[in-house]
Amino acid sequence: MLILAIFVLGYLAIVFENQLRLNKTAAALLTGVLCWTAYVVGQDTHVVNEQLLHHFAGISQIVFFLLGAMTIVELIDAHDGFELITSRITTTNRRKLLVTISVLAFVLSAVLDNLTTSIVMMSLVRKLASSDVDRRYFGGIVIIAANSGGVWSPIGDVTTTMLWVGGQITTTAIVTRVVLPALVSVLVPMLWISVRLRGEVERPPAASQLAAQPTTPFERKLVLVAGMGVLLFVPVFKTLTHLPPVMGMLLGLGVLWAVTEAIHTQKHDDGKGTLSVAGALQRVDSPSVLFFLGILLAIGALQSDGQLSALARWLEQTIGNVDLITLTIGLSSSVVDNVPLVAAAQGMYSLETFATDHQFWLFLAYCAGTGGSILIIGSAAGIAVMGIQRITFGWYVRHLSLPALFGYLAGAAVYLALAAL
Repeated sequence: MLILAIFVLGYLAIVFENQLRLNKTAAALLTGVLCWTAYVVGQDTHVVNEQLLHHFAGISQIVFFLLGAMTIVELIDAHDGFELITSRITTTNRRKLLVTISVLAFVLSAVLDNLTTSIVMMSLVRKLASSDVDRRYFGGIVIIAANSGGVWSPIGDVTTTMLWVGGQITTTAIVTRVVLPALVSVLVPMLWISVRLRGEVERPPAASQLAAQPTTPFERKLVLVAGMGVLLFVPVFKTLTHLPPVMGMLLGLGVLWAVTEAIHTQKHDDGKGTLSVAGALQRVDSPSVLFFLGILLAIGALQSDGQLSALARWLEQTIGNVDLITLTIGLSSSVVDNVPLVAAAQGMYSLETFATDHQFWLFLAYCAGTGGSILIIGSAAGIAVMGIQRITFGWYVRHLSLPALFGYLAGAAVYLALAAL
């Protein structure tokens, strides 16, 4: 009961971080450590330490995978690689822009992750529209498309990465069986929003071009292609070697590190600045990485204490149907972060219960990822856009929660129909 109380209080502190003025990362770390501290009381310390080291082995793979991926993305951004994509959008038609932004966010999120994609796309949105209302609607579709795009790729969302690293899903299965439901979950809200958008957007004034570009066109293209290439190579590396995905990500980081060092070898250290891996590591969102660490530690304590198994039994006795259980988890992710929900599900059901690529794991990946779009606080992408564009919780609920919910349910229906066939 003490462990559960600590977890609930810690989670409330995360949800109400703005009101409490306590950073969610601090709350997550305190929750994780205190849960294990409470668990060790009265237990065999040798057994508890073995359990903790076992959980650390899995958690460290996810943490270093994220750290490597975020560093690669920061390197591409520092070299203005993403500008090669955004500079080619010339239309000012609201509906065409909506479609373009949706497609870009959906595709980019599958290669990068939903948090990084939302930041990149909102940077684009601010260059394409000056109206605050336009930016809010475009920001809303960025949240929905980024979350949906992440669920059909093993590297597109933290939760799919967790399932991939944990051996619950494979690359082929998640791509082939979830991409269509994910696409439907974007199309429904996109059509809903397009009805309300007409006419042309007003572009903001062009920024001054007096500042010199930090990189040459060749360097921008090289780093973009190399960065995207090493990210896409990670699933291939795992398939070929059967080593954990984190090894492929670290290999990719090493390759891109060598490439950037080679192209800037003639520059002075001061001239490299943000273009180096050292500069990229300084800009990586390390609090988010530590947040995941704290949450996963807390979930590990609940799993070791047997509370997740008890929760699984309660859900089965209360709801019974495994598809309804998964849908419930997805709806819960609109309020509660999907990372601990998926971690809890991994602790509730073993691979003996549901084998790799079982319908439960694939449906869980879809529901946990897209369900976070229903409320703006339900995903990292939503929180990022909320901060960048100052979209309020109430505005999102009034204008975008309902289409996001319909998209979530429509995609779920498509997945279940395909699974039945």
